[in-house]
Amino acid sequence: MGLLIPLVIILTVGYWTGWIIYTRYFHPLSQIPGPWLASVSRTWYMLQIVKGDMEQSQRKLHARYGPLIRIAPNEIACADPNAINTIYRTQAALNKTDFYTPWNSHNFSKYRDSFTETDDKQHSSRRRIVQQVYTLSNVLKSEKYIDKCSELFLQRLGEYADAGKRFDLGEWLQMYAFDVVGELYFGRMFGFLEKSVDHNNWIHSLDLLMPFLCVTSVAPSYIRNLILMSALVVPGSVAALKAIENIASSARVLVAKRIGEHTDSKFQRTDIFQQLCDIHVEKGNKVDFQTGDIEQEAYGALLAGSDTTAIGFRTVFYYLMKKPDVYAQLMEELETAKREGRLSSPVAYAEATQLPFLCTCVKEALRIHPAVQLTMAREVPEGGLNLCGKFIAAGYRVGMNSAVVHYDTSVFGKDAVDYRPSRWLESPEAATKMDKSMLHFGAGTRTCIGKNISMAEIHKLVPDVMMNFKMEMWNPEATWMTRNLWFCKQTGIEVRLTRRK
Repeated sequence: MGLLIPLVIILTVGYWTGWIIYTRYFHPLSQIPGPWLASVSRTWYMLQIVKGDMEQSQRKLHARYGPLIRIAPNEIACADPNAINTIYRTQAALNKTDFYTPWNSHNFSKYRDSFTETDDKQHSSRRRIVQQVYTLSNVLKSEKYIDKCSELFLQRLGEYADAGKRFDLGEWLQMYAFDVVGELYFGRMFGFLEKSVDHNNWIHSLDLLMPFLCVTSVAPSYIRNLILMSALVVPGSVAALKAIENIASSARVLVAKRIGEHTDSKFQRTDIFQQLCDIHVEKGNKVDFQTGDIEQEAYGALLAGSDTTAIGFRTVFYYLMKKPDVYAQLMEELETAKREGRLSSPVAYAEATQLPFLCTCVKEALRIHPAVQLTMAREVPEGGLNLCGKFIAAGYRVGMNSAVVHYDTSVFGKDAVDYRPSRWLESPEAATKMDKSMLHFGAGTRTCIGKNISMAEIHKLVPDVMMNFKMEMWNPEATWMTRNLWFCKQTGIEVRLTRRK
């Protein structure tokens, strides 16, 4: 027994010494530069998640080392926009890594959801079943339900304007996005806007659990359960876990209710749920699309749809307030369109997309602060990949971070760090090149399936708010705070509003 402890120490030290020598000098990725700790352990990546600033770390590393950096012993990040079609290609697409598997542990269906399914062939097969539902033309069939939420949102903003009170715009934008999901998938708003509260603590619960979920996703698989268990000792986490389970239970209950209403002539709607239910009724057995699959679609929208859209909203409004010249130019475009009868109330998506400067304000916001700001990792296939003059062997991981690629000066200009919407209007050729380098909704076969819902919400609500209120930061010198946990959420956007006459 006396020799056991020294023996364990010797073996442990010997193992790590051998591992470090191998990863630093003999590993197939040893020639890819990066932080020393990242080359020997995924601990470096996990620490970046804890700090919440991975996008900033990656920009600095790429500036120092070039387009390829090693962010884990078996994983590299690529910053070269020319590699987008190699890593996120549409033919013989690369599979996702196990980074994605912890994100949905609720067994609604025997199939994984479109986000967490790692096998691209399986993903494509299941996505084809619902693809038509998420086309822009189908999403716009639900436009009146989005308008319903916008009307209540403007009413709540008006209450703050009339009272002269400051408020956190970011929080309200997420509540709006949640209620839109309610309208489109469950036939009714959840009550965020109506009751002016975080319904069932859903937003707070997601905020509590995201750090653990994200650290778990970048950690080695053999310690993932330990990390999730550690969440139980953090104050509020048990309640948060129950709240997340409540979201899943709510999805099941509300879907069951909507299915019961599906054949009721008094409750016929042209929303997303109705179309999903039609698939189930008309060809559910043929394509194996059951009630659980509808529940899974709705649950995915709850978890991802509100955060991503709210991040986009916050970025647009924040930079408009921070850039008075851009604010003034957008207002001129909106007022001209209204005066000429090209802008109704509520604003129609078809009208909004005919306003060039509005569209560039939105696009520039999605460029400078995309919702997802971690590397979207993929498995290198058999035969390997050639990236930036380096051969990457099969089985290793590669990916790109939109928050890095979107700052590439060779594509977006020397002032890529600045919010400047006019860059998109200066040259058709430059705009085309920039569009091809945008990763805010992913790329290839895994482009976000809900992107048309998000884009419809943003293009419609932004001009509605701008035409009804003058908006400014409560403290003009204040800046937002961000924390990158896959979704790079912003906080601290306190504003004051004044009604426009």
